Order: sequence, then C-alpha cells, then structure tokens
Amino acid sequence: MSIAVEQSDTADRGSRRSGGREARRALRAAPLAEDIRPVRPGLSGGSYKPLAQNDLERIHEAVLTVLETIGFANAIPSCIAALTRVGATYGADGRIRFPRGLVLDTIRTAARNFTLHGQDSRHDMTVQGTRVHYGTAGAAVHLVDVEKREYRESLLQDIYDAARIVDGLDNIHFFQRPMVPRDIPDPLEMDLNTLYACVMGTSKHVGTSFTVCENVAPALEMLYAIAGGEENFRARPFVSNSNCFVVPPMKFAEDACGVLEACVAGGIPILLLSAGQAGATAPAAIAGAVVQAVAEVLAGLVYVNALKPGHPAIFGTWPFVSDLRTGAMSGGSAEQALLTAACAQMAQFYDLPGGSAAGMADSKLPDIQSGYEKGITNVMAGLSGLNLIYESAGMHASLLGFCLESLIIDNDMLGHCLRCVRGIEVSDAALSIDTIADVCLKGPGHYLGNEQTLRLMQTEYFYPAIGDRFSPKEWNERGRPDILSRAIEEKKKILATRFPRHVPKAIDDRLRQRFGETIRLPRSAMGG
Repeated sequence: MSIAVEQSDTADRGSRRSGGREARRALRAAPLAEDIRPVRPGLSGGSYKPLAQNDLERIHEAVLTVLETIGFANAIPSCIAALTRVGATYGADGRIRFPRGLVLDTIRTAARNFTLHGQDSRHDMTVQGTRVHYGTAGAAVHLVDVEKREYRESLLQDIYDAARIVDGLDNIHFFQRPMVPRDIPDPLEMDLNTLYACVMGTSKHVGTSFTVCENVAPALEMLYAIAGGEENFRARPFVSNSNCFVVPPMKFAEDACGVLEACVAGGIPILLLSAGQAGATAPAAIAGAVVQAVAEVLAGLVYVNALKPGHPAIFGTWPFVSDLRTGAMSGGSAEQALLTAACAQMAQFYDLPGGSAAGMADSKLPDIQSGYEKGITNVMAGLSGLNLIYESAGMHASLLGFCLESLIIDNDMLGHCLRCVRGIEVSDAALSIDTIADVCLKGPGHYLGNEQTLRLMQTEYFYPAIGDRFSPKEWNERGRPDILSRAIEEKKKILATRFPRHVPKAIDDRLRQRFGETIRLPRSAMGG
C-alpha cells in the first residue's frame, strides 16, 4: 500500500471516528420530552435528613414556647389589629405574643400544594412535599466582571441580561431578582424598573421586592396589564413578593409589613423571609438559629392568614452563617449547608411549602472555591427536599456580587445536583439480570452497544452543557479551553441573540405609554 493511500485510509478512519463521535454528541444534545429527561423541575428529594424525628419535635416545642412567651416587637397598627383579631395578644411591653393554639391552627389551615406560575405555563412549579426547584435571588450591589477580574456597580441592564440568560437555562427553574439597579436611586423607579426588567426578560416565575407599600399599586397595574386583566393575574400569579417582614431577632419591619399587606390584597404570593445571621442576629448554636428562624416565619404565616386565610405563602427560613472570627457572613460554609437542610426538614415537618438559600459562594470569582461551596450547599439543599432553593446560581462574595458567567456554569452544577436528587431507580429492569446474562453468555463481553445502554444513555445520564469531559488529546486539539472561557463565549452568544418576546409588543407599548420615562430600559437594549 502506498504512503498516500495509507494516509488517506487513516484520515478516512479518523474522520469516521470523529464524525461518529460528533453524531453521538449531537444526539445527546437533542431536546428530550420533559417526562423522560434525566433531570427536570420538581424531582423529589428528602433522602438527606440532618435532624432526627426527636430533634424536629424538640425544635417545634421550642418554637411554640418562643412565640408564646417572647413574641414580636415593633408591629404596625394594622398588623396589631389583624393579629389580635385572630387571637394573638398585645402586651403592655409592646410585644405581640402568639398562643400555641393559634399557631397550630394556622399551620393546619395554611395554603399548601399550590402552584407558582410562570408567564408560560411550561414553567409552572407545584410547590409541595419534597419537590425541588432551583432559582436565583439576592440583592447584590455589584456585577462580577470576570474578564477584568473586578467588581462594578450593578445596573438595570444587568438584571434584564440575567433574566434572559436564565430564561434559556433548563436547571434554573425560577428567577428572583438577584441584583439592585444602582443606576436608579429613586425607590419607586427602582422597584418598577426591577420588576419590568425581570418580567420582560423571562417567562419563568419571578420574585421581586418593594421598598414601601405605596410602590405596590403601580406594580400591580403593570402586572395586571401583562396578564390581560386583574382576574387573570389572580388566577395565575407569575410574580411573588420576597418579603423581609421581620428584623431578627423577633421584631417586625414596618415598611415590609406594609408591603406584605398590599401584596396580599393584590393577589401576589408571599415569600415570608427570615434572614437572621447566626452569631450576630440569631443564636450561634445551629439548632437555636433554626428555632428563631422557624418562630419568625410562623409568626409571619399567622399574619398572612389573619389578613386572608389560605393566601399562598412560602415558609422562607433563611438563617445565614457568620464567620465567628470576623463576624462576616459565610454563605458558602458547611454550617450554611446544614442550616438550609434543617430548615427544609422543618418545612416538611409542618407540610408547608419551604424556601431557603444555598449556593451563596464566599469566593469572589467563579473558581475552584466557588465550585465546591456552591456544589456542597446546593446538593445538600436538594437532597433534603427543599421546595425552592434560592440564590443557587450566579452569586458570589456572600451576596455582594453577581456573575452572569456563573449562571451558565452553575446551570451545569445544578444539573449534577438534580441528578443526585433523583437518586437510583431499583426495578426488575434496572437490576439488569437479563442484560448481564446476555452480555456475558451471548454477547461481546461489554455493554457499549447493548440495547439497554442505548436506551438509557439520554434518560438516565446527565450531560453538562459546557463542562469539560474531553480527553486530554481532544482538549489540546480544541485549544485547551477552560470552563470560564467557555462560559464567557456562551454568555456573549446569548446576550447577542436571545431577546424574549413573551410579552406582546402592543402590551409593552401600553406600559411605556402609561409609565412614560419611568421605564428606563431602552428598547434598543431589548433587541428592538
């Protein structure tokens, strides 16, 4: 055989191998039906339980004691009226206390097993049991510029960009505002523009906050218009209010309580958010931090149900961790992972829809530290069966910085977490006795081309979108890319091409006419 022929034959074989490999990759990349994907929203967790049953009952008794004997300070008059009307007591010391019967009755009759809707029904989330959903959240004041390795103030455009990136990421199931638009100082304009950027950027469920109760009415006007009317929004509320109604330890927050009341009246689901910091505004003992967080959120649950029985409210126990050497927050710590998992168990103890935080890396950049902090805290939250895992993607510097590239990297990481949540199927078919017999007794002695392997390769196995699984040779041939460079490239591609159009232009035109220059996001930034 001539050298030329031999080289040609070798090239053909290499091409066939490469073509076959690329074809297999293309097959794996093809979209699957929702019900057969290896990971998907709402998988059931609950296999990890840091608290024993006796621990849960002791925490519950401590919570009832705290609510009955210590109670809450700083309630606004409308809060006092609502709570005392249903049986709470207002003492001479200015504190509202909650008899245990009132608390237990509220737990028994509170809303559960409800749906948090998306503008697109494909993104609806049924919040019940141990069904797990991952999403964003936070109020970061900086955007992480990974190419310059620096932090800059976050802008309204960054919120819209984050929303439209999340809109196309399968493993981030909802979008709660992750940053504050530092270019809009006016509180009303900040609240309205934040909401507008979120709901225009994604058709997934959105969470947002309001500074004062007066800002809720124009926001509701905007939401009702997008929904096609107030009745439609109330039937399918696609926005929830993240409400820090409590200032730990055990004090009501005046402005947030006003917002809570306005949102309940307007039909917006409430995330009852207690965010004490262990060792600072909550006990340093992990069990004590759980007790305080649960007590604070149950007080909020009584409050919501006193205003409107059965209104959808999320049991949002979010105790954070301090580095006790410095007092600084440590969102990526092992203790944070334990706290979040314990709070998930308490939500399940009460059969209430639970939401808490994980993935809050202390690391300033999407690096190795960020990976292990996010991976550990997020997988433990998922394995514990937490319904809504907030701040799971994109966050850095213990909530001070947010990174668009990290959304893309973390989407892969959350896919791994969800695959762990799904667990292992043990059935007659999965035990594979016939398959083992066929390969060992009749077949080639390996499973590479086996019918079971081909059938399960897409439905049983998760494949990362940008994570590196190349051989060293392939990696070298592709220019030795790292995950951050691939995320930068993917981010730029998304931001250049993805401009969601789920809100019709005619409705957007009416919103811009109604709110005028209040809406700061230019049409040019939205692809039109």
